[in-house]
Amino acid sequence: MSEQLSSTAVPSGSFLDRYFSIQQRGSTVRQEVIAGLTTFLAMVYSVIVVPNMLGQAGFDPGAVFIATCLIASFGSLLMGLWANLPMAIGCAISLTAFTAFSLVLGQGMSIPVTLGAIFLMGVTFTLVSVTGIRQWVLANLPKGIAHGTGIGIGLFLLLIATNSVQLIVANSAGLPVKLGDINSLPVIATILGLAATIGLERRGVPGGILLVIIALSVFGLVFDPSVKYQGLFALPDLTSEHSLIGQLDIMGAFNPVVLPIVLALVMTAIFDATGTIRAVAGQANLFDKDDNIVGGGKALTSDSVSSMVAGLVGGAPAAVYIESAAGTAAGGKTGLTATIVGVLFLLMMFLAPLSYLVPAYATAPALMYVGLLMLSNVAKLDFDDKVDAMAGLTCAVFIILSCNIVTGIMLGFVTLVVGRICSGEWRKLKVGVLAITLGLVVFYMGGWAI
Repeated sequence: MSEQLSSTAVPSGSFLDRYFSIQQRGSTVRQEVIAGLTTFLAMVYSVIVVPNMLGQAGFDPGAVFIATCLIASFGSLLMGLWANLPMAIGCAISLTAFTAFSLVLGQGMSIPVTLGAIFLMGVTFTLVSVTGIRQWVLANLPKGIAHGTGIGIGLFLLLIATNSVQLIVANSAGLPVKLGDINSLPVIATILGLAATIGLERRGVPGGILLVIIALSVFGLVFDPSVKYQGLFALPDLTSEHSLIGQLDIMGAFNPVVLPIVLALVMTAIFDATGTIRAVAGQANLFDKDDNIVGGGKALTSDSVSSMVAGLVGGAPAAVYIESAAGTAAGGKTGLTATIVGVLFLLMMFLAPLSYLVPAYATAPALMYVGLLMLSNVAKLDFDDKVDAMAGLTCAVFIILSCNIVTGIMLGFVTLVVGRICSGEWRKLKVGVLAITLGLVVFYMGGWAI
């Protein structure tokens, strides 16, 4: 039945089919549209969270809202139309927090200089991508650590989603976390939403994840006093005196005090975003016979160029969103998924009030479901090669324990290298692996890690 749908949903040889290779990748237009809507709804929270974070550092929230939409739209369209991959790009939440609380509030950098630093980071990041250095890093990522990154990101997604609805909260009694208020509406809605998502996906209901998101949003509008209809249309003010478009100070970012921060941003983005891209590609099964990501080079360049745009329009550094895995879980396999996301974020600039109709507990079940799916990477670990497998698990565990993808990858590499030496298997170590390990250790020991 699925093969029949695949062959009839898009006319053979049509423009969409030829441009996005829809049939070739075993997908349909309907499936891609559903995946795009799912990804968009899973990451639309960014238009609220990013302006709120940067607003605390003195940025104008309205201007940041516009910048966030522009960055997500540009990056996702570039990823979809050029790289032809189902990965959406937006302002990275972790780097947004670093920009607001470390650069501006912590070190007292002015907003124009901060935007200049983000632009320089994007330029450097793009050079690293187009020269092949980033692809080289990806090629030298050991299989255990590659799969471990997927496991760790899955666990990270689970933690992010459960914390967003206060299902899992900080613990002041000695342990890191504890169960939140199990009787609260968001928690109950999230648990039921996760169960419903699993059930619908098991039955093969098309767009099951999206249906749950919509159902919980409608539920919130009817029964949750905190979810209120605030209108439909709002015209974006692109000419306001508070607009951040083109307000960057590039020369100020060349200050010797600022340049190490730019390098720290680049190092973080290389491993954080690269690990995310590989994990999402694995979720969509977009690897060639040599275990390389289909269109991987273009994917790596798309998010780095998007960070340059972020500096130009007044937002935070960009990256592929982990939430893209919600779309790939819904069936997204081509760039049409990312293109749908890009178009929707462009429209979001004019439909800002609608973003408040999707509460956290509407998207949390989707992220939790995807996180659980990504734990299946454990089965891909080769336990006949115990050092490689354990390095992968070390990477996974420390991604969640440190809430930092780069930290997990660094400890995974260190475990692999030291483990190989101590087991007498040092001949299995590649020069590239040793170089990456040394670079990561110096990066962390030098105190540059974010």
